[in-house]
Amino acid sequence: MKTLGKKIRLLRHQKGWSQEDVAKRLDISIPAFSKIETGITDINLSRLEQIADLFEMSVVQLLTFNDAEGELKYTNELESVNKKLMDRETEVIDLQKKVIELFEELRQNKVSA
Repeated sequence: MKTLGKKIRLLRHQKGWSQEDVAKRLDISIPAFSKIETGITDINLSRLEQIADLFEMSVVQLLTFNDAEGELKYTNELESVNKKLMDRETEVIDLQKKVIELFEELRQNKVSA
């Protein structure tokens, strides 16, 4: 529910509305709306439909709504982690090659002796 609350808060900010504005439109108290945004209160389907209508979207759109800025942040983090992983993989391969070379050198020395 906290994720949904964050989505609702983001949508509210995008509209330039205060918690009071939204609470009045939903006909609930400001503390009740605040609890929805913070995820303290579970939202029933009726209230979910009411909130979706308020933001002119379907319930499905509300539930699947993603913050583009947040997605960009996660995409950048994912790319960074992926690059680090690829770098580590290259290091492992290089170390494996060194181990094989050392093993071959050791084997050659035993054969010569």
